[in-house]
Amino acid sequence: MRVLIADDEPLARARLRAFLGAIEGVECVGEAGSGREAVERSAALGAEVVLLDIRMPDMDGLEAARHLLRLERPPAVIFCTAYEDHAVAAFEAEAIDYLLKPVRRERLLEALRRARRALDARSLAALERRAGRDGARSHLCARLRGELKLIPIDAVSHLQAEDKYVVAYHAGGSDLLDESLRQLEREFGDRFVRIHRNCLVARARIRALRRRADGGVAVELAGVGTPLEVSRRCVAALRRLLESL
Repeated sequence: MRVLIADDEPLARARLRAFLGAIEGVECVGEAGSGREAVERSAALGAEVVLLDIRMPDMDGLEAARHLLRLERPPAVIFCTAYEDHAVAAFEAEAIDYLLKPVRRERLLEALRRARRALDARSLAALERRAGRDGARSHLCARLRGELKLIPIDAVSHLQAEDKYVVAYHAGGSDLLDESLRQLEREFGDRFVRIHRNCLVARARIRALRRRADGGVAVELAGVGTPLEVSRRCVAALRRLLESL
C-alpha cells in the first residue's frame, strides 16, 4: 500500500514515517508540507493512502481532501491532527479515519486496515464495471463476526452514516458497511435519494412527507416505523421527486 505523509511539522512526519517503515506491505512513497503539495504529490506518486494533517499553510487539510476526491484514482484519506473539533467536517470529506496526535501505532494500524478494505471494495467495483455489468451491484457486502454477509439492495430501506460507518437498514435488521455514504450515493443514485447529509433513502420506499410538531419535515418509508428527518435543503428536491412518482 503506497502512503503519502502530509504534515507541515518535520517531527510529525518523521514519527509517521518510522511507524510506516515497520509495517509489512506498506511503503511511504513521499511527504508533503502543505495541503496543496499533498494534492499535487499524491497524483504524481500514485498514493493509495494520504496521512493528512488539517492545519497546514497554503491550503488546509480539509480543502486538500476535497481536491483529492476529484482525482481519477482518489486515495483513501486518514486525518492525523492535534485538534478534535474538525471530526465532523473530516468525515464529510469522506475520511477513512481521524487520528489525534500523538498518533499511536495501534490506531494507525487500525486506520490502515480500514483504508485497505475501502480500497479493495473500490477495486472490486471497478472490475465489475469493466466486466460489463451495467448498473450497480445487486447486493451490499457487510462483515458479521469476521464473515461476509450479502444484503440484497431491494431489501434496503435506508442507509445512514453513524460514527465511522454506514448502517444499512433492511428487512432483516441492520448491518455495518465499510463504505462511505458518498460512494454509495454515486453508485446507487438512481435507487436512493439523499434526505440529510447523513442519510439516503430508497426511492421506491417513499410514501409521504409529514410536517413535524417542531416545524421540521420527516419522510415516511414503507416498512420503517419511525419517519426520518429531512434536512431543510433537501425538502424541495424530495417534494419534486414525490410529485414525479
